[in-house]
Amino acid sequence: MKHFVWVFISLFMMTTMQAQELKVIKLNTPDKTRGDAFMKVLANRKSDRTFSEKPLSQQDLSDLLWAANGVNRPNGMRTAPSAINAQEVDVYVILKEGAYLYDATTHVLNPVATGDYRIAVAGGQDFVTVAPVSLVLVADLARFGGKIGEQSQLMGAVDVGIVCQNINIACAGLELVTVPRATMDQAVLKSVLKLKDTQLLLMNNPVGYSK
Repeated sequence: MKHFVWVFISLFMMTTMQAQELKVIKLNTPDKTRGDAFMKVLANRKSDRTFSEKPLSQQDLSDLLWAANGVNRPNGMRTAPSAINAQEVDVYVILKEGAYLYDATTHVLNPVATGDYRIAVAGGQDFVTVAPVSLVLVADLARFGGKIGEQSQLMGAVDVGIVCQNINIACAGLELVTVPRATMDQAVLKSVLKLKDTQLLLMNNPVGYSK
């Protein structure tokens, strides 16, 4: 037991120190004029499991995250609706150099942990590790307030699904490829991302350019 506690503490300290080595990434201003017509985007939407290793451009990453769950009105409302406006869905961005948390209010990526955790997102499906970016969707049920139960879990899952669909549609319009997934190494990601018990890892989208 003592050995387990020491290992856990060591891992926590290591990821905390590593996160300090990463810098906040200030994203570009979203380009709201780009992309295909809406009906064409729906016609082009598909799941793709073949990715180029080419890193996403700063503009593509910026536009993708804004489309996923960014702020689209002066009152702080988002591109994705949420039950009782709880805004409980967080988007974690897994890059080769580290893990980040998207802050929609300031439109920046805040560092969480240094290291390549795409293999944890892959959960045994190697094609995911080729994609330069993986977006991990987490629902924090505590933001609903009150007792956490079946209803809050259901609404968290629905809201994650909406954000996931935003990602899928954005990729179709921005000439990116993706596939929505639920498979991932939950234990590793929960530790690396420092998630609380109220935060549910529900879905992820590897994203990249077509090979």
